[in-house]
Amino acid sequence: MSPSYLDFSRQLRKDQTDAERALWQRLRAYRFMGLKFRRQKVIGHYIVDFVCLEHMLVIELDGSQHLGSASDLERDAWLCTRGFQVLRFWNHDVLLRMDSVLEAIRLALDSSPQPSP
Repeated sequence: MSPSYLDFSRQLRKDQTDAERALWQRLRAYRFMGLKFRRQKVIGHYIVDFVCLEHMLVIELDGSQHLGSASDLERDAWLCTRGFQVLRFWNHDVLLRMDSVLEAIRLALDSSPQPSP
C-alpha cells in the first residue's frame, strides 16, 4: 500500500464533511448493531468512506460532484468483484433523513452473508 494512500486517508479523516461526521457518530465504537466500522479505509487503490469488513459492506456518501460519475461506477464494480456490497447515500439524505439511511444500512447488513465464527 502506497504511503500516499495512507496519508490521504488520514487527511480525509481529519477533514470530514458534515454528513460523514454525522454518520460516523452513529457507526463508531460498535454503536450500530454492535459492529465495527472503519472510516476512510484504503481498499486496493481506493479509499472508501465507511466499511464493515465483517459483513463486506462499503458505505459511500456523495455530494453533487458524484452525480453520474463514471469513476464511481468503476469503483463500485471493482469493489463488488472483491465481494463487497456498496451502498451510496446523498449527503443531504444523511443530514435530513438519518433514520432512513440507518434502516437501509441495517437491511443491507441483515441480508449480507453472516461472518463465520
